[in-house]
Amino acid sequence: MTPAPLVRYPLAEWILARSRRGGPFARGWLGQPYAYLVGPAANEFVFAHDDHFSQHEAMKALIPVDGPTSVVVSDPPEHARRRALVRPGLHHKQVVGYVDIMARTAAEALDSVVAEEAFDAYALFRAAIRRSTMRCLFGERVAAHADDVGDALQPLIELAGLMPQLIGVHERLNTPRWRRAMAARATLDRFVLGEIDRLATQPEQQESQVLSVLVHGRDGTGSGLTRAEVRDQVVTLIAAGYETTSAAMGWALYGLGGRPDALALARDEVRSVVGDGPVTAEHLTHLRWVNATISEALRLYPPASISARWVKRELTFAGHRIAPGTMIVYSPYATHRSPEVFADPGVFRPERWLEDRKPGPGEYVPFGGGAHRCLGSTMATTELVVMLATLLARGGYRLEPQRVRATGMTSMRPRDGVRIRLTDVVPHSWPGDSAAG
Repeated sequence: MTPAPLVRYPLAEWILARSRRGGPFARGWLGQPYAYLVGPAANEFVFAHDDHFSQHEAMKALIPVDGPTSVVVSDPPEHARRRALVRPGLHHKQVVGYVDIMARTAAEALDSVVAEEAFDAYALFRAAIRRSTMRCLFGERVAAHADDVGDALQPLIELAGLMPQLIGVHERLNTPRWRRAMAARATLDRFVLGEIDRLATQPEQQESQVLSVLVHGRDGTGSGLTRAEVRDQVVTLIAAGYETTSAAMGWALYGLGGRPDALALARDEVRSVVGDGPVTAEHLTHLRWVNATISEALRLYPPASISARWVKRELTFAGHRIAPGTMIVYSPYATHRSPEVFADPGVFRPERWLEDRKPGPGEYVPFGGGAHRCLGSTMATTELVVMLATLLARGGYRLEPQRVRATGMTSMRPRDGVRIRLTDVVPHSWPGDSAAG
């Protein structure tokens, strides 16, 4: 079987092509000065100079979704304070405790699938990851509304997926798209703020340590988050937690489905390690092929294919002066697909992660770096491994004939889904596996 065709993202491909012609630095103009920095050294340079940038200016397109106080759009000193109060729920030890919830949620989603019938696996796991994220971080009561929250978030995510300049146009003209997004935000806020207020007045009813910490937590100075700040962190964790993770899941399924030899090895490994029970935390480090598949999906299809920093203090890179007011754009996608960084960069090859060579500084950056490195990286990779392993524990799959294309500014995702068909489904002896088995 021929490997699945490599999917390209036009904007990141343009940045990659430009770097091949002119090196790691280039200038541009799109309503303001831009500087394009590409490659491992450029990535390390960006991450080492957080104090020269305004995250708020660079990421303000996310404000309609995440809110103005989100940790994702915060500058110092508020960023460090908010990050410190969000971090505990995403710590490795905490995430290990979520594995059973992740596995159960994946199994429930797969119960709707009938063996040998085609389905959109990206859409199925997108909903499952949203529900799993909400269960893990905020408890069953909040997760019961996962589909409603997803419906409310969708117009906001679609708005944030536009070029930042276009978002401002929609706001100024109060277009139907802007009005739909703001109505959706009002619906979302009624639910989220209602849950915050309930927990603030009835702390004994809390189901989630994460939500409790956000509402009641204090930092070393005794400062906590305001009601508005809690709202923004909750929405950020939900939106970022499932939107980017589900995108990576879609690409992992697509890439692995195009490598039936690697898929067979990954499936055999899962059956050997997991057996006929659920995936547990003890299994994770032994699922080498599954972990390698996720790493390769994040290399070839990093959800944040491009990212930006807005310069507030002058700096110099590779002899080039970068003035305040410049928007720096760096691209994990361009770095990861560079032949100077990875051999055969356009080939989906999980086995590269089973070899001795490890990426050097700045070479593998799917979660960014520096002070703004993604807080949820451990949560995301764990959820991806658990979801993929749960699927492979049921059997193999094959890709349906289709054309898969990339879309999205804030996260590169499969535009029309990824359709697969389960094969060789095996029965399991644990709850939540009846329909497909």
